[in-house]
Formats: sequence, structure tokens, C-alpha cells
Amino acid sequence: MQSDLFQEQRPAWTSVIFIFLSCMLGFIVVGPLIGFMLALPFFEGDLLTLQTKLASPTSYPELKLPLFIIQASATLIGLIIVPALYVKAFERKSVFNLFRNKTVYNSSLALSGLLIVAFMVPNSVFIEWNANVTMPEFLRGFEAWARDKEDVATALTNYLTTFSSTGQFLFAFFAIAVLPGIGEELVFRGMLQPELRRATGNMHVAIWVSAIMFSAIHLQFFGFVPRMLLGVLFGYLYFWSGNIIVPMFAHFVNNGFSLIMLYLYQTGNTSLNIDSSESAPLLTAILFTIITFGILLYLKKFHEEKNTFLT
Repeated sequence: MQSDLFQEQRPAWTSVIFIFLSCMLGFIVVGPLIGFMLALPFFEGDLLTLQTKLASPTSYPELKLPLFIIQASATLIGLIIVPALYVKAFERKSVFNLFRNKTVYNSSLALSGLLIVAFMVPNSVFIEWNANVTMPEFLRGFEAWARDKEDVATALTNYLTTFSSTGQFLFAFFAIAVLPGIGEELVFRGMLQPELRRATGNMHVAIWVSAIMFSAIHLQFFGFVPRMLLGVLFGYLYFWSGNIIVPMFAHFVNNGFSLIMLYLYQTGNTSLNIDSSESAPLLTAILFTIITFGILLYLKKFHEEKNTFLT
């Protein structure tokens, strides 16, 4: 039996397309436009000046708060409010069904958070490999374009995650860890993954396809594989637990832990630079790969015994 959030008679691929396009419209167009207007009171200048400076935001330190507001608005509207309205309008159901579907166990949440932190070590190998991958000659034009996009995204990320105060860090934490943890999981695992399973007839295919879509929307091709693998982990956590809270928490831990470590590094409280693209030492990566698989197998067995797999 499929999850009762969606109506069985609607063609699955139609639902996938409608969900994705409506959420992206909110995330890329509507949310940022509303965020732009909300950010104006926090910018010393007029609308035209803000628009001009946003073309090259890293040159203007005063744009950090407006950018956080725009990003938070895009996520809140495009990946939380629009999906909730979509489900209510077209499916005549509440999006909160995803939160009430199965029991959430504290041990499952704790182990899921531990899993994500442990996976950061072996995933660093994929991060380094993907960052240095070269494409064949016929794709060199695309590679140049992708490298340019990557450089712009990296510069913007570094700009937004260089904190001058605790308040700035807390605002970033909300915009980068809390909201994306809720919104991206709601859309890609809670809504798209069940419909992709209905479309393909295979949960494993659905998990991987939704993870590919999740990674693709970030438009960072030299970080595509590690982000996709994270999406796969989130997908299995949702499949096994049956409650969207579990992958949301795992996603929050991934983003939140990274931000905290960056903040500690910038304030001189740790020598570990989690933002580095260098991989962990081989033996360390092997050890944490074993730990990661051990936690995965335990979580799978735990939820099999609790009979919480999504059906």
C-alpha cells in the first residue's frame, strides 16, 4: 500500500513534475522576490541600489543580512509553504500527515545524527575526488561553465559563512541549517520520493533519483556526488523510519554541525577546518566507512523490528 499522502489515481510522473515545478517556482522566483522586499528595511539604500549590489554581493559586507533574509524567504516559501499549499489544494490532505505517519524513536534520531557526522569522514574522499574531476574533451565547454558556477557558489558560501558576530552566526544557522533541513526533506524525501516509487515501482530507484534531483538543484557539479550520497542516506532514513522528522533531523545535523565547526574554526576554538576539500587520511576514512555501515545496518534492523518501513 502506498503512502496515503497522495491520491493513487493521479499519474505518478505527472505528480512528480507538478510537485517539482511548483516548488522550484516558489524557491527560485516567488520566495526570493518576497525576500527581496523583506530585506529592504535592513539595507541602507533604495531598491535600485540593493538590486545593483546583489549582482556582486561578496563585494559588499552590508549585504550579508539581506542575503540571509532572501535565502530564508526562498526556502520558507518555495520548500515549505508551497508544498503545504500544494498538498492541501490538490490532494485535499494535510502535509502534517508526514509527521504523524510513524512513531519517532529518540534512539533513531540520535543514531541518525551520529551517522551523518560519521559519514562526513568517508564523504570527504568523494568531496576531494569530485572537486578535482576532469571531463572529456567534448565536455570541456560545459566543464568551464560548471567551474565558473562552482567558483561563484564557493565565493558566496565563504562570504555568507564568515561570521563577524554571534548574532550573525545565529541568523545564518536558521537560514542555512534549520529551514533547509525542513524544506528540502519535505520536498525531496516526503513528497517526491513516494511518487517516484509509485512511478518506478522500486523504492531503491526512487531514493537514488530523488537524491540526484536534490543534488542537481544546487547547481554545483563539482560537489554533485557527495551531496547526492547525502541525499541517498536521507532517503533510506525516511524509508526505514517512515517519518519525515528523521531525515529532517539528519539534514539539520549535517548543516548545523558544519556551521558550528566553521564558527569554532573562525573563532580559534578548533584547528579543524571542516570547509577544506582535502580528504581524510585513508585509514581514518576506512575506519569511519566501517562505522557508517555499522550504524546503517543497525538502523535498518532497528526499524525492521519496529515494523516502521514505509509500505
